[in-house]
Amino acid sequence: MARVALVTGGTRGIGEAICLALRDAGCAVIANYVGSEERARAFTERTGIPAYRWNVADHQACLDGVAAVEAAHGPIEILVNNAGITRDATLLKMSFEMWKEVIEVNLGGCFNMAKAVFPGMRERQWGRIVNIGSINGQAGQIGQVNYAAAKSGIHGFTKALAQEGARFGVTVNAIAPGYIDTDMVAAVPANVLEKIVARIPVGRLGQAQEIARGVVFLCGEDAGFVTGSTLSINGGQHMY
Repeated sequence: MARVALVTGGTRGIGEAICLALRDAGCAVIANYVGSEERARAFTERTGIPAYRWNVADHQACLDGVAAVEAAHGPIEILVNNAGITRDATLLKMSFEMWKEVIEVNLGGCFNMAKAVFPGMRERQWGRIVNIGSINGQAGQIGQVNYAAAKSGIHGFTKALAQEGARFGVTVNAIAPGYIDTDMVAAVPANVLEKIVARIPVGRLGQAQEIARGVVFLCGEDAGFVTGSTLSINGGQHMY
């Protein structure tokens, strides 16, 4: 029977690529989203993957959303915490709301979703949680103290939860993408983007499918000895 996989922020960009890769690997995939219902319907029509709408920053909405997914599709055995936002500004110009929103979505969403699925995974003695971090959570980035703090927090969250899940067959890992050719990166001014690419040793932006392949590996039946790890997929831009 196919493992049920839930991908947050799954109807566009890296999230969509992850959904498609997990589907092609034989999983029964469900996408979560919070934005346009019209875009989500188009995603489902195009891919055949159901999409459920809730905000991962809302703790109760996550509990209710997971309950609805499991009632319709069965226990969630794979969770990919991909949902994330940016509200960029230097610290002097960053409002508290910009800080709070990014922390609540990007880091709080990981807690809320893991809290909803982890007990069931532990009880069933099998589970895969993959959290999408960022190169900027590893190396920092000017104008992103909120985003970098949240993504860095994801890496610590991953290591701690991995220790809680290990003896119950639940692995918890992170992927730290570099600069990927998505709508978010496409919005960067061309002159800035040119400088970013110049700092990437392989000489190009990454592709969403390259992140998705890493997720599929970490979610696989044969990846049970990999936990608490962060897989950097960044074209060599940051190594440590």
